[in-house]
Amino acid sequence: MSKKIILACSICGSRNYSTNHKPSGAERLELKKFCKACNDHTIHKETR
Repeated sequence: MSKKIILACSICGSRNYSTNHKPSGAERLELKKFCKACNDHTIHKETR
C-alpha cells in the first residue's frame, strides 16, 4: 500500500511536491527536483 508523502527542498525548506511512495525501511526518499523558491534544481527530501 502506498503512502502519500511531502517533499521539501533541502536548501530553503519549502514544501513543493507530494507523491505516493511505498514505505520500505528507515531511509527517506530523496529526489532531485526544481524548486521555485531557489530557482534551481535541488535535492528534495521526504518530510515526516
